[in-house]
Amino acid sequence: MAFFELREYRIKDGKMDEWVDFMEKEIIPFQVGKGMVVVGSFVSEEEEDLYIWIRRFESEEERENLYEAVYQDPVWTDDISDRVGAIMDRERIVVRRILPTSRSVTQ
Repeated sequence: MAFFELREYRIKDGKMDEWVDFMEKEIIPFQVGKGMVVVGSFVSEEEEDLYIWIRRFESEEERENLYEAVYQDPVWTDDISDRVGAIMDRERIVVRRILPTSRSVTQ
């Protein structure tokens, strides 16, 4: 059964525009190129430091394979990862696994 991963990040003060640009130009294209399905990317209207994105997985096995493909790749480990930590507060990451209900358009 397919499931989604809703990821909530807290971005350091004054760095949201930089973060969104980084996500849209580098992180999302890199991950999509490895096979990730990114359903959406959002900023909060009410909390200026909150960034949310959603990824879709067909199975736990697919999620594990994609995590390995992305997070073990030298592009991630030697370049992207350090830049992520400079912009985002890694201590405050929240990841939720969510399942669509029977009438959800995101099946």
